[in-house]
Amino acid sequence: MGMAYLSLGSNVEPERHLRAAVAALRARFGEVLLSPVYRTRSVGFDGTDFLNAAAVIDSDLDPFALNDWLHALEDAHGRDRSGPRFSDRTLDIDIVLYDDLVLQGPGNLRLPRDELKHAFVLLPLVDIAPEAVEPRSGRTLAALWREHPDHATPPQAVPFP
Repeated sequence: MGMAYLSLGSNVEPERHLRAAVAALRARFGEVLLSPVYRTRSVGFDGTDFLNAAAVIDSDLDPFALNDWLHALEDAHGRDRSGPRFSDRTLDIDIVLYDDLVLQGPGNLRLPRDELKHAFVLLPLVDIAPEAVEPRSGRTLAALWREHPDHATPPQAVPFP
């Protein structure tokens, strides 16, 4: 159906949950283009650091079905949605872009995802898809990163087995 650009993050046993998430994506969708992994501070709350990455998959699911599949994967890893929006997470996977679609709803599905404004989402995507275009602005991810406030002091990639 389309190319899905995903943001992955975890700050609860992050190595284990991110490895398992990538394995699940590969088992379901085949080849996964994976970015370097970055350690970043939590945003919106005082929590432990996150490990963040991005992935690109060729999805046979439409964005709505893919979003449901990703939520089920998060739930299988103990994702707790009952607390505050900004909180610790075992696994958080969001569709940031899906081809050139612009849409909203149902639920939290919004394309492109607003979190693209954060360095922990944008930089990993730039690493693997610099020429991908953000459809609202018509600008490439690389161009958006060059103008990002954190461009001069980006988070550093960390070794990830």
